[in-house]
Amino acid sequence: MTADRPPLRLLIVEDQVDLAENLFEFLGEDRYCLDFAADGLTALHLLATQSYDVIVLDLMLPGVNGFDVCRRIREDLRCQTPIILMTSLSALNDKEKGFDCGADDYLGKPFELRELQLRIEALHRRHSPLKPVLQAGEIRFDPGTLEVELHGLKTTLSGTSSRLFELLMRAYPNFLGHTALTDALWGGARYGDAEGNNLRTQIYTLRKSLQGSLGNGLIKTIHGRGYRLESPEDTDRTTP
Repeated sequence: MTADRPPLRLLIVEDQVDLAENLFEFLGEDRYCLDFAADGLTALHLLATQSYDVIVLDLMLPGVNGFDVCRRIREDLRCQTPIILMTSLSALNDKEKGFDCGADDYLGKPFELRELQLRIEALHRRHSPLKPVLQAGEIRFDPGTLEVELHGLKTTLSGTSSRLFELLMRAYPNFLGHTALTDALWGGARYGDAEGNNLRTQIYTLRKSLQGSLGNGLIKTIHGRGYRLESPEDTDRTTP
């Protein structure tokens, strides 16, 4: 990993423990930050709560198969993270089905680990155009590095916190309602007690992290309606 480039965040969805271990050993922790799921439901849960740069997805999974997982990633979670399918199924109709489900690349087993690495890097380059830095008052957020800056202090977010913060940055100076945030973060899940508690927990966690690293929680609650970012200059203008 270079000093100015954060590690790629990969989700490996593979039920064969020996292959998963080989992938972890080959890819290592230097250039990549790796998460592992042995089945489709675990993968979907991780994707609902974390963000990744590339997903490596086996087709032959216990329970929910890889085709259905791929389709649910695209349709239910509304997640556009690039997906590489791994499978021993080599027939053209299987490949066609995989691409129809939303996959970006297809790698037949067995394969060279270096080839998988090259495909991961290529997919990431194609799907990661430079994103402009967002500015909200005195707050700066880089969607590429997930870095927040305020008055020279910096912190790097991850997972749901980074997605939540980016949503609030893009909405500034307006607020986002509970339902809008829930839909964006968890793929249109119905807003109820469980989702409401989850959202409040995420807001609390993000505020605490920002307060600890930047000295300001930055998020204002609009009671009964939602949340918005509050730059220090906003507070100064409203202070008599």
